[in-house]
Amino acid sequence: MSARTPVMSPSEVSVACVLDRVTGARRAEADELLALHQEVSGETPVVWANRIIGFGEQRYEYESGHSGTMPVLAFASGATKHTLYLVSDFAGRWPEALEALGPHRASKACLYITRLSKADRTVLRELLELSRAETLAS
Repeated sequence: MSARTPVMSPSEVSVACVLDRVTGARRAEADELLALHQEVSGETPVVWANRIIGFGEQRYEYESGHSGTMPVLAFASGATKHTLYLVSDFAGRWPEALEALGPHRASKACLYITRLSKADRTVLRELLELSRAETLAS
């Protein structure tokens, strides 16, 4: 029996195909997020899990023995929000930055922004830079 491909893995889907799924004003915001992530990471974008645009690749292994690969930085734009994938517990690490960011929601490793136009771009760049540095240091 062959090993199952992990859900969170690079795919053959093109970045253009993923971006073409985003419509309206959110499409221009997705293009802006693409450019920002490329600038901060210095990496070529790759689609992960057929929908997430990732930059760079990092191996991880938990104490439980579970291991895999993940993008160093990533985002996905949907119909109602942009999801940015950051280092685990970013909200606890950088609360001042999040307070200055503008309207958002945060979970353990995801930053949700409804309208990029309401987010402070300087703070957003800072969060991406901090997350990238922290991920690469681990």
